[in-house]
This record gives sequence, structure tokens and C-alpha cells, in this order.
Amino acid sequence: MNIEQIKKQRSELIEKLKQGTITVKFNKLNGEFREMTCTLQESLLPEPAKVQSKQNNKEPKPETLSVWDVNAKGWRAFRIEKIIEVTE
Repeated sequence: MNIEQIKKQRSELIEKLKQGTITVKFNKLNGEFREMTCTLQESLLPEPAKVQSKQNNKEPKPETLSVWDVNAKGWRAFRIEKIIEVTE
């Protein structure tokens, strides 16, 4: 997967995440399988996280995506090229 494909997939995922929750199945960097229900929908994010994310001026890495894990109730990240399946 080249960088342009990664950027395109990342952008599509962000749009879906802003609309609601999705389930992402992926392999972690250590090879371990993970299934996570996550979101970027503002109404589902904790209040301090909304403020913090607006203050964060760091440029995001195109190969990773930070999301809110609705089950663990915390921020998690995964690498785009490690995704196995995405379901809405």
C-alpha cells in the first residue's frame, strides 16, 4: 500500500468515524490481532478530549489514526496498512 492509498483510506475512515461508530479489525505492530469499536463523533467523545484535540497542533502521521475506543473508553491508535476489515 503506497502513501497515497493510505491517505485516501485514512480520509474515508475519518469521515465514517465522525458520523458514528465502526468496528476495525487489525493486527497490532507486535502481530497480535485486535478488534475495536471506535468513533470520532463529537457527541461521543469525553468533554476534556474535545478541548484537548482542538489545542493539539501536531501534524498527524498519515499512516496512523487515533480514535476513541468506545469499549475501553480511551484513545487508541492503529496503523492504516494493518487493517484487516472495517464494518459499520
